[in-house]
Amino acid sequence: MDDGSWSAEVFEQHRARLRAVAYRMLGSLSEADDAVQETWLRADRAGAQGVENVAGWLTTIVGRVCLNLLRTRDRRREDPLEARPADPATGGAPEDEAVLADSVGVALLVVLDRLSPAERLAFVLHDLFAVPFDELAPLLERSPAAVRQLASRARRRVKGEGPPPKSDPVRRRHAVEAFLAATRGGDFDALVGLLHPDVVLHADRFVVPTPEPVTVVGAATVARGAMAATGRARFTGLALLDGAVGLVMAPRGRLALVLGFTFAEDGLISGIEVVADRERLATLDIAPLED
Repeated sequence: MDDGSWSAEVFEQHRARLRAVAYRMLGSLSEADDAVQETWLRADRAGAQGVENVAGWLTTIVGRVCLNLLRTRDRRREDPLEARPADPATGGAPEDEAVLADSVGVALLVVLDRLSPAERLAFVLHDLFAVPFDELAPLLERSPAAVRQLASRARRRVKGEGPPPKSDPVRRRHAVEAFLAATRGGDFDALVGLLHPDVVLHADRFVVPTPEPVTVVGAATVARGAMAATGRARFTGLALLDGAVGLVMAPRGRLALVLGFTFAEDGLISGIEVVADRERLATLDIAPLED
């Protein structure tokens, strides 16, 4: 193939797939687009002459780019969570990133972010994009058997190792889904209708942040607070938190806080706990909900 056909016809045919791989690897749309651009530059320099499986070749390149970015990110993990912006919606994140996070699953992005770079690559490329272990082995400088073990370990963590969902999970899931939908839509009346009149919300001091934890009582008061978080709700999704249905907020695919719920006998939400403390977040078993 000549250089013109490689640029205009071949790479563009694979761009959507490469972007999907990069987004699941990195959890950030802007970083994913940068990774795809770097993939193009590397592929263009190398040339595709003699490459039989172009899709696999490009996937390997984007995987290597993402792996390098993840390893660099791991070395910067010391940044404290409380130093991050309180409202990620004000950070210039594009609307389509929130939509993409929803389509992939915020909880899945959170769990992937807890994996090591090698585990994440092995799981994403093999389990989600069907790249054989023997093609991943050179990328990770390990044997195919070792890469298989990495993917297996990651798979167990993605599925979750906590207790089974607590009682009446369907009804509670619907309530939490409705809470998220009402918050995203700014529907005050719908929120009040989901809350017990004496609902209590506890937020640790890292949520706002404030010198002391915050406690809010009453359906109308809690609903008004939720209205202030409409922008952040775009980066929030359902998950299992230690076996109970809750919400995780993860701008750019990185866990910022969680919301746990308790329920009254009539099914209304009677309690909400908002946790942003890094130490507590690290102890939670978080897993995506099955459809």
